[in-house]
Amino acid sequence: MFNLLLIAQMVVSIALIALVILQARTEGVGGIFGQSDGVVRTRRGVERTIFNLTVAFSVLFILISILAVYIEP
Repeated sequence: MFNLLLIAQMVVSIALIALVILQARTEGVGGIFGQSDGVVRTRRGVERTIFNLTVAFSVLFILISILAVYIEP
């Protein structure tokens, strides 16, 4: 059971890294270094889906981590 949780945690962490990189790609190079163009945009379409998936995977990662601490052999 513990090994299954570790594998799940690795898969979720890789997916979470990919989602964060996809989010940073849509921000542009200036956004990475703190430069702002002054335009407030709302997330729509794919951006919103990626954002929601990032939140869901981060919560799932935290829950798996807590569960793995309690089941640790």
